[in-house]
Amino acid sequence: MRLDKYLCETTKLSRADAKKAILRGRVKVADALITNPAQKIDITQTVLFDSSPLTLTGPIYIALHKPQGYICSTQDEVHPCVLNLIEHEKKDKLHPAGRLDVDTTGLVLLTDDGQWSHRVTSPKKSCAKTYFVALAEPLREDAVERCQEGIMLNNETKPTLPAKLEMISPTQVKITLQEGKYHQVKRMFAALDNKVIGLHRATIGHVDLTDLAEGEWRYLTAQEVAQF
Repeated sequence: MRLDKYLCETTKLSRADAKKAILRGRVKVADALITNPAQKIDITQTVLFDSSPLTLTGPIYIALHKPQGYICSTQDEVHPCVLNLIEHEKKDKLHPAGRLDVDTTGLVLLTDDGQWSHRVTSPKKSCAKTYFVALAEPLREDAVERCQEGIMLNNETKPTLPAKLEMISPTQVKITLQEGKYHQVKRMFAALDNKVIGLHRATIGHVDLTDLAEGEWRYLTAQEVAQF
């Protein structure tokens, strides 16, 4: 691993500040002063920053129960970001592996592992996601069949992949998707002449909220991480 990347991973320094610290002689590797930010190091070596040893921890994988009113990006001056709910020294390095709208509640996966989040969100992986949906109008009679066949959404060239729709009441349903198109659930029910007035994501793959209250989070188990 490059020394500047190692410093970023083990401290709160940005890449630019990590390079400056290395150039200024603040970093030693195996008792040797290193001033080249691009120097490749063995992560098992002892690295000292201002004479204090650094420890490289593994990637972070978190399940969060997102409340309404929170966004999954940092570019918003009105709504708080979901990262505000996480108590972790490296939370600023996290990003969501699949976002939820500000008015949608439920499961959000957060990580600092870019390759892993790509596997979670890649259409090629067909990762199942389950949602509970509240509708403005009673469900039309052919909705289950339409979802199973695939629905042509507005501005799309191909129908959705087959989705499993289960009725809870005339205006409450459970739907499981194999893909994650932009605003897919809302657009699917719009195509079925209905409107989503409440949306909650319950599962992603085999990961669920496991009794997390809104705003609470937990680390994923090794088995949950490995499934993607």
